[in-house]
Amino acid sequence: MYISEQEVRQHLSYEALIPAIRQALVDYSSGLVDQPPRVILRAGNAEGAHNGWFAVMPVIAGDWMGVKTVTFYPGNAERGLPTHMAVIELLSRATGEPVAVIDGRLITEMRTAAVSAVAFAAISPLHFAAPPTSLGILGSGVQAHAHIDALRHVWPALEEIRIWSRTRENAQRLALATGANAVAIEEAAAADVVLTATSASQPILQGRWLSPHALVLAVGATGSTLRELDDEVMHSSFVVAESRSCVERESGDVRLSGASVAAEIGEILARPEAAVLPLNGRIVFKSVGMAIEDLTAARLVWESGETGRPD
Repeated sequence: MYISEQEVRQHLSYEALIPAIRQALVDYSSGLVDQPPRVILRAGNAEGAHNGWFAVMPVIAGDWMGVKTVTFYPGNAERGLPTHMAVIELLSRATGEPVAVIDGRLITEMRTAAVSAVAFAAISPLHFAAPPTSLGILGSGVQAHAHIDALRHVWPALEEIRIWSRTRENAQRLALATGANAVAIEEAAAADVVLTATSASQPILQGRWLSPHALVLAVGATGSTLRELDDEVMHSSFVVAESRSCVERESGDVRLSGASVAAEIGEILARPEAAVLPLNGRIVFKSVGMAIEDLTAARLVWESGETGRPD
């Protein structure tokens, strides 16, 4: 059975996805997930930034197995096409039976934002002396919009959203659609919480712009040679990873700065009373995306729509 993006949109909500992703991250850090490294191949279709890539992401967890194939073509933005496209195959662990093939573009969008929402909800009360009220976003694309939606589900004290983009018109468009303000990059970076969701290859966020207590949610520039955060950001921050092994292997922000991962988010979620996070310093949460998150979302889509399917 093929499940389209339209059906995914009907059956997947942040209300269900955020708690499911939370449990998936706990399970991952507890060793309950079998997830080998993703395999990434360059497409060789063009030179430079227009050169796309193709990745395969398998995983086994609970009663399910899954594999996502995903492509990233930065040049698609100029063609009016999504830069990320994906398909997820969902299989029964008991029999190996393929259950569904699901469009993965929206799942990738929503699960990435849900991971950040889970991380914020876990880290914020352990880090900030008082609830943070301002969010700065570097980037104005799909992930910027998705993160606003997801974070609003877990952040009742959010009062102000500041958006910066290399193209000011894009920042203004997103600001108008979400009740935010389009600002200069220094102003966005001075917020309590800063989201970096760009396709930058070189650092765009400078540590000198951050507040002393900032929480940075870094979700863009996935790749061992790509960066969004400069050395000052990385070296002045307590680094929390979605997955130690994934981030140490695939994040240029970590690899090229020489920064160390201090904790994994699933560990903090499982035992918040044992977490030692700085109250006065900065924290960076770095995510690169994992197959267990795609499997979790795909399972929710399947289970939510199962009652309405013909026998």
